[in-house]
Amino acid sequence: MFTGIIEAVGRVAGVENKQGDLKLRIKSGSLDLSDVKLGDSIATNGVCLTVVALPGDGFVADVSRESLAHTRIASWSSGTAVNLEKAMLPTTRMGGHLVTGHVDGVGVVKKRSADARSVRFTIEAPAHLRKYIAAKGSVTVDGVSLTANALSDEGFELNIVPHTAQETTLNSLKVGSEVHLEVDIIARYLEQLLRPESAGQKNSEQKAEGLNAAFLMQNGFWK
Repeated sequence: MFTGIIEAVGRVAGVENKQGDLKLRIKSGSLDLSDVKLGDSIATNGVCLTVVALPGDGFVADVSRESLAHTRIASWSSGTAVNLEKAMLPTTRMGGHLVTGHVDGVGVVKKRSADARSVRFTIEAPAHLRKYIAAKGSVTVDGVSLTANALSDEGFELNIVPHTAQETTLNSLKVGSEVHLEVDIIARYLEQLLRPESAGQKNSEQKAEGLNAAFLMQNGFWK
């Protein structure tokens, strides 16, 4: 698990094709790896990667075909900047929110504008993810824990303060840039728990409908 608070910006040092999947070498920059051992997890632009080697100036990780299918990693090349965060500890301050490092989809920057010293973005999110994003709720963008200021027809809006822009890769985003998105895990679990089949209703038609207004009214959630 992670918090979405970026610890350092690293860079891709090498990408090796390994029989259909990839082996990545990441230079970790200022990230302290003194307490990292083989098998540990490091979120890399929001993707949970397992450390398989520690060459001294960073780490090496394997990327499965499953991860390649749901992320932008296949487009990375030597020099690509990436946000880095080590897995959280029980003593870690929860400065962001609970982040799994399992990317839900890829979004696209549709607008960028200056707002005093901050930067405002409008992000287009895949249609199937929009229902999990709430105004003033948490969302992870390229591994960064952020608050969705407002919802738009296409997705959501963000306000990036100067510190976040300076300490992450977000300041380099422009219209058309693609970003990794992870929605709030609590929203996903809540949906699953409220499915009719979770309430002991076995009717196939009710199962197909899932969470809707009729179900909420029937179970006292909506009047």
